[in-house]
Amino acid sequence: MVREVSTRFGRENIGFLWIMVEPLLFAGLVALMWQFMKGSEEHGISVVTFTITGYIPLVLFRQSVSRSVLLFRVNAGLMYHRQIKILDFVFVRFLLEFIGHMMAYFFIAVALYAFGIFPEPYDLGFILLGWLYYSYFTLAVSFVLAPLSEMSETIEKLTPVATYLMIPFSGTFNMMSWIAPGARDILLYSPPVHGMEMMRYGVFGPKLTVYYDFFYPLLFSSVMLAVGLFLCRRVRRTLAVE
Repeated sequence: MVREVSTRFGRENIGFLWIMVEPLLFAGLVALMWQFMKGSEEHGISVVTFTITGYIPLVLFRQSVSRSVLLFRVNAGLMYHRQIKILDFVFVRFLLEFIGHMMAYFFIAVALYAFGIFPEPYDLGFILLGWLYYSYFTLAVSFVLAPLSEMSETIEKLTPVATYLMIPFSGTFNMMSWIAPGARDILLYSPPVHGMEMMRYGVFGPKLTVYYDFFYPLLFSSVMLAVGLFLCRRVRRTLAVE
């Protein structure tokens, strides 16, 4: 982790804090744009708060997935050290993104709360639970894409497009109660939607009608993680270590 931080951010300027500043800039600019287009409130809740609570987790997904592509090939030389395993590469990069985005989420929530824009959270437990569900799915996808990108160059090309296509299936800009029942039934097959609904309930409480399932996203992500671990084991056999 120390090596990854030093390589990515260096020791100049604010260093590691850039991992928090990056999602803050993304979320802040998108929130301002949405407020300009939609006004200060929609469906009785703050547009800025709604946008930020959805966009920071989305940036976590996009950053984690993007940085998992060709991860093994770039860091293969480190496996000369027996203590370092192939799974460490994926987990460390994800963990850094997770810590940075959690810091950004907490910082901007406290800052906006001080200005009366962010509400007092209704249930901190649901916010944390939603974050864990969303992050677990993100970790599972990273473990699948990292080895797949080594097996096929097509995966490398398609990943940036796929992360954008993830937006409507992440629950970032819509609550499930705001869309048609038919579309809602389809979107609830997407595991991150459940985590997002949990987070939003933790922030806004009964003001919003939420839809989520505790078991389905956990099972889906666990199966995907198992597939990813199998693929990592297969790629490890063909990975050249100098």
